[in-house]
Amino acid sequence: MRVALTVADFLNRAALVCGERTALVDEPGVPGSLGTQTYSELEARARGMALALDELGVGHGERVAIVSPNSGRFLTSYFGVSGFGRILVPINFRLTAEEIAYIVEHAGASVLLYDPEVADEVGTIRVDHRFCLDGDDDAALFTPAPAGTVPRAWDADEDAGCSVNYTSGTTARPKGVQLTQRNCWLNAATFGWHTGVDDRDVLLHTLPMFHCNGWGMPYAVTGMGGMHVVQRKVNGEEILSRIERHGVTLLCGAPAVVAAILAAAEERITAGRGVPGAGSVRIVVAGAPPPSKTIERVESELGWEFIQIYGLTETSPLLTINRAPAEWDDLDAAARSVLLGRAGVPAMGVQIEIDPDGEVLARSNHVFAGYWHQPDESAEALEGGWFHTGDGGYLDGAHVVISDRKKDVIITGGENVSSIEVEDCLYQHPAVAEVAVIGVPDEKWGETIKALVVVREGCEVSEAELIAHCRERLAHFKAPTSVEMRDALDRTATGKLQKYKLRQPYWAGRERAVN
Repeated sequence: MRVALTVADFLNRAALVCGERTALVDEPGVPGSLGTQTYSELEARARGMALALDELGVGHGERVAIVSPNSGRFLTSYFGVSGFGRILVPINFRLTAEEIAYIVEHAGASVLLYDPEVADEVGTIRVDHRFCLDGDDDAALFTPAPAGTVPRAWDADEDAGCSVNYTSGTTARPKGVQLTQRNCWLNAATFGWHTGVDDRDVLLHTLPMFHCNGWGMPYAVTGMGGMHVVQRKVNGEEILSRIERHGVTLLCGAPAVVAAILAAAEERITAGRGVPGAGSVRIVVAGAPPPSKTIERVESELGWEFIQIYGLTETSPLLTINRAPAEWDDLDAAARSVLLGRAGVPAMGVQIEIDPDGEVLARSNHVFAGYWHQPDESAEALEGGWFHTGDGGYLDGAHVVISDRKKDVIITGGENVSSIEVEDCLYQHPAVAEVAVIGVPDEKWGETIKALVVVREGCEVSEAELIAHCRERLAHFKAPTSVEMRDALDRTATGKLQKYKLRQPYWAGRERAVN
């Protein structure tokens, strides 16, 4: 017997097994907040959303784009859209209007859902149907369906599209990563298994939901009947407060989230207040390998379990997991933190190889189907039956260690930034003759963006002017935080920039050229 794996399975099980249990505690005091919802109520809203899309004539396989911070409506859309045969397109709400418009158009989305905060950015985007997620304009879309009301039948296919997630890469334009129902189902099940998700878990959504479908946790926690607590914006003290208030046991995020939590915890301790979660909270971190001292502080000062993962949007995202095994129980915090600083061992069902050039290659059931409408790029990424991560690394026994980034990508605060895109923006300034954009170490963000600029002869321009120029044209997280003027840039005999040489002085004395 073969039964198609679809993400609807997770919510259907939760509604059946624990329908009256609290599923969702939404962000309070914001337009469109769903408040507290049980799993029966969440399932009815998802079904109602599918019925509303039926009524609009949005067919199975059509794309529904959403631009929003974390919200209960976003969580509902994972199931109301993807669970009934349509394809969700989660978009980073921090992007510019032009960037959002490009993704909506490239994906061919027929529906656009957007948070009131980004109304100006999406106002001119052409789309068949648009809804503001304010509780009024979108009321019909999120009205719970009556019991027994069934949306239009979908011939469930686990190889059908579940979502198209746009990620910055080696080109100025983001690429649409096609994740199938099977990809997302298996990633969620594997992720949940390795991180020990069960029905007693309370997940605090500190990871943006648009990031690779919340890494699969919205599905994994739902399937087990755990509780979702939505946090709209990352704030260290607010995270600690919600852990106290709701009994949070699990959260995910980039190293910048960890830094915010540690800073807030320090303030609490100084003020004589307690830090919650010791012995009960585990935090899953990815986006960049944090310093071992940061890991040590999480486990010793907070008393939380630190888990590191490695993966990419193209891999749904889980490739490796580093969760301390029993063999490390007798190690002191410092020794454990060094071992936890590696990317980890392959997750169940994942195969890892290092090619002769040092690039990390991967195979698994949750590697993507390809890039949306980009067959050449898809073939290159999947050449030889392996996914080419673009990251340099090596194996330390079974553990993968990421040592360098081969792709021209900077990861700052967990966000991918194409250095080429930033360079293109800087070249638009009349005073810029040459430019190279690189990632340099940063205590808060892991890496931050530095521009090395050769100024045109006879021109003058300041660091502040160039940064402002970028901030006016790019999402702010893509803009350089520093600019260094140079007389010339290192190039090969054929004129190609030697970025690894440009980066070397800033990474000197570090074991790895990523942070």
